[in-house]
Amino acid sequence: MKREHEFISRVRIPAPVHEVFSWHSRPGAIQRLSPPWDPLRIISVSNGILPGSRVVMSLQAGPVPFTWEALHTRYEKNRLFEDIQVRGPFSSWTHVHAFFEDEKRCTLLEDRISYALPFHPMGTFVLNRLVEEKLSRIFNFRHKTTMDDILFHRAYDLKPGTRFLVSGASGMIGSSLVPFLTTAGYRVWRLVRRRADPAKNEIFWDPAKAKIDAKLLEDFDAVIHLSGENIGRGRWTNEKKKRIIESRVMPTLLLAETMAGLKKPPMVFISASAIGFYGNRSGILSEENGPGEDFISDVCKKWEAAAKPAINAGIRTVFPRIGVVLHPAGGALKKMLPLFSIGLGGRIGHGRQFMSWIGMDDVLSAMVHITARPEIRGPVNLVSPLAVTNEHFAHTLARVLRRPLGPPVPEALITALFGEMGKETVLSSTRVRPKVLMDTGYTFRHPELKQMLCHVLGRYQESVK
Repeated sequence: MKREHEFISRVRIPAPVHEVFSWHSRPGAIQRLSPPWDPLRIISVSNGILPGSRVVMSLQAGPVPFTWEALHTRYEKNRLFEDIQVRGPFSSWTHVHAFFEDEKRCTLLEDRISYALPFHPMGTFVLNRLVEEKLSRIFNFRHKTTMDDILFHRAYDLKPGTRFLVSGASGMIGSSLVPFLTTAGYRVWRLVRRRADPAKNEIFWDPAKAKIDAKLLEDFDAVIHLSGENIGRGRWTNEKKKRIIESRVMPTLLLAETMAGLKKPPMVFISASAIGFYGNRSGILSEENGPGEDFISDVCKKWEAAAKPAINAGIRTVFPRIGVVLHPAGGALKKMLPLFSIGLGGRIGHGRQFMSWIGMDDVLSAMVHITARPEIRGPVNLVSPLAVTNEHFAHTLARVLRRPLGPPVPEALITALFGEMGKETVLSSTRVRPKVLMDTGYTFRHPELKQMLCHVLGRYQESVK
């Protein structure tokens, strides 16, 4: 007979029960609660958290992929919902999400999990310790994310049902942005380049052929444009450079011209840019500084200029110049983690080059801040207020992972492997200050590097020296 174990985790959230329960019941909650160091992929989902609904997910245990199918069995609005494992790694699994409101109208959220391991009882002692440790990491992340998201959205006055249109929704930022918006109760449509499914709030477009159905773009509150070819993948051949420019300029121009002709254009057009605008240079840079002289600087100038038709039409247009987004599911951090995890990661070159970074949660939150603040126009630097050198970053990541620091990576090797791309991204130094965000009252969720890395990598900050 299998021995059943119980795991309980609780958090007190200073918001009424109906808000916390509603957050969990909306589309995107599973994605927001998925730990970024161990992300899941939704294969299918039906009917939210109501009884009879099923969720099929693809996950990994280390390098081994597996499928988890959960069935929702109980539901009492504003009190609890329950799911059980139908297919997965455990012999049994029952998860009760319970919600209690105290006299101060705060919510006590309790996650109670009963599970049995699929091994002989003699082998479960060590394995159960590993399961308990993993669950503790996961629910520490989940509860912090839930509380921070709810408190963040409460601070803004965007009306329920605010309509967002997002391009690049399948990219690293877009795939995180959509659930961040939907769990807040906002309505989100996606621009897609395949056959669109209107039932899933999809709108077809083909920027290369300048095709988009203008009437479907009427009456959005905000358009967030994130699409563009990945600049960090592959060497910058002439053909690659052409694709990088065209993948940014053509879609931006199409959206700007289309919105300029609408009867009910959006209140705000948020068109992504990058801190590459400033190029490789010394000193502390703000939105008041001009462009650099690098290839990426030229790309960003053309990228932002393509939005001019929207500006001329009177649409509030904002260019979030996004820094190095640190997230274990993609981008620079994902590339670095394998080496740092085995103690071979080190600084790059002399390590004195500045890295203007930002955590994913602050990228997403800044998008809402920009939407809600009508005084924000033009460029906005999306970076932490505390830029770090590459050497400082390497030391911090190694400490968070509890691994020794590896040997430096020679500049010559980066240049040999990546050419111009390596020089302008990895070896370039850009120290950027988020002046507009700070001047308009934005509060960073993760301003410090160690704090942010501990959160997204599931490490308890107090245990990292």
